[in-house]
Amino acid sequence: MDPLQARRLLDHACSAGAGFAELFVEETRFSSIQLRDRRVESASAGTEFGIGLRMIFGSQVLYGHTSREDIGALERLVEELAQARPRNGQDLDLGDPITGRSFADPAARTGRDPSDPQKDGRLAILRMADEAARAVSPRVVQATIGILHRRTRLTIFNSEGLEREGDRTWTRFNVGVIAEHQGVRQTGSEAPGEGRGLEFLDKLDAVGNARAAADRAVRMLDASAAPAGEMPVLIGNGFGGVIFHEACGHPLETEALRRKATPFAGRIGEMVAHPCLTAIDDGTIPHAWGSLDFDDEGTPTARTTLIENGVLRTFLSDRIGAAECGVPRSGSARRESYRYAPVSRMRNTFINAGESSQEDLFASMGDGLWAVRMGGGSVNPATGEFNFAVEEGYLVKAGKVGGAVRGATLTGKGHEIMPRIRMVGRDLAMAPGTCGAASGLVPVSVGQPSILVDPILVGGRS
Repeated sequence: MDPLQARRLLDHACSAGAGFAELFVEETRFSSIQLRDRRVESASAGTEFGIGLRMIFGSQVLYGHTSREDIGALERLVEELAQARPRNGQDLDLGDPITGRSFADPAARTGRDPSDPQKDGRLAILRMADEAARAVSPRVVQATIGILHRRTRLTIFNSEGLEREGDRTWTRFNVGVIAEHQGVRQTGSEAPGEGRGLEFLDKLDAVGNARAAADRAVRMLDASAAPAGEMPVLIGNGFGGVIFHEACGHPLETEALRRKATPFAGRIGEMVAHPCLTAIDDGTIPHAWGSLDFDDEGTPTARTTLIENGVLRTFLSDRIGAAECGVPRSGSARRESYRYAPVSRMRNTFINAGESSQEDLFASMGDGLWAVRMGGGSVNPATGEFNFAVEEGYLVKAGKVGGAVRGATLTGKGHEIMPRIRMVGRDLAMAPGTCGAASGLVPVSVGQPSILVDPILVGGRS
């Protein structure tokens, strides 16, 4: 978008009464290919373009978007929002402006974009992974494997003089396996991804990921029913961090704090977790799935310590959340696309590594459950209540790992569980995911080392 045209539109928005106006100009190219049962099930590619306009009147935010770039359509969008403006209300002080100009450097880009799946190697990787999964066992009845690539070029202008240009790229490999025996079906999955182009695939162990997913599905076929009741649970590293993300991370966003929908309201400086727990959200990790140079308002991202040695330090914030809640900006404003207004969201969120070895964790837990791999679940973000399935689990007796169990679920409230995390391991690992909330779907990482929760309610069948 021409910068002079953007300036004229923003001036027009402010002359219509807005105290602040912002344009988010986005072009996204995407490509995906998926193999199922040795056949290409789907292959797609496309481009999306659009412009989002945010106008703030007093403390009221109005948002609209269009896929048209002509000045007439954009001026009509300004006028439509201005007509819907509130006639009274208090002004909101957004604090110091985000200023300056920065532009994506084409010379700094080394990422490879997709071309033809046959020529760029994606199809060969899918076929190789498919064969590796099927070779694990004749009980593997289905393998679904895909590669997704997405590249977004964006420019943010605001009425304070900001002009920020970015270029973001993500590539992800995913494999899902179904194993079956005597009418019982179990699933296994792996889905690594990074914030870079197809060069991510050069170092990807596609065969190893496919085998791991298939091994897990086949192993759980012979598992016994999980026990039920309160017990110590050792939650494995990596994707185990999804529970903290869902049950504690969302209540630590100012979007929840503004609506008074978080159990952490008014508790900065208080102990909210066991002293062994430190939780961080870091948008600056190079090539991590949830990293950004700057957020979707143009604020540079940062490493934010949310909980330090059990003490609540701050919340994740966008500009409006920071202004309304009185916390520092963390560069956490995010949105799925130009169709959404930005709100505070997580980036790469994890429980930091602790000091306990794996041997110490098992020796301390006595009898309980080892939840090696977490599956899907649900959470009420207002209360922190969660319910997550265990994809791979084992009984532990007197600190010794026993047989595999299936059908276990972990249930509780995030803010009540955190004081019960009494030991934190050293084996921090991260896993990519997709988070859905008020501003759409955004790429995030979850992570943690192995953690011992004592006790937690386990749902099972025995």
